[in-house]
Amino acid sequence: MIKAINKDVQLLSQVSQLASRADLPIAQDLKDTLAANGDHCVGMAANMIGVPKRVIIASLGPFPVVMFNPVIIAKSGPYQTQEGCLSLAGQRSTTRFQKITVRFTNEQWTQQELSLDAFPAEIVQHEIDHCNGILI
Repeated sequence: MIKAINKDVQLLSQVSQLASRADLPIAQDLKDTLAANGDHCVGMAANMIGVPKRVIIASLGPFPVVMFNPVIIAKSGPYQTQEGCLSLAGQRSTTRFQKITVRFTNEQWTQQELSLDAFPAEIVQHEIDHCNGILI
């Protein structure tokens, strides 16, 4: 179901709770909401749709990838960039890493690791920051 975008900075600044199998339906809400905002959005975190759980979605190719409880386990190549966010007005400067490896649980509840670089890595870092209550 398409959900409204949460713009409450106080709620977005709270650390999200670990997700469980019971939270699998969040994936569909994130897919639907990302698709509805796809012309100006490449990723979302569950707290952006009002659910304080550690679940993100990122457009990493033809199909968006949903990650439950994502954690960056390796990173290299820090750089400065400007980012925008559906939950916040305007753009802000932030530090990101050129290459990351992220560990997460997929929709089949299997743990995976994925190495990303460039813009896909930036998307995932931004959304994991949301899970950690960090806003750009």
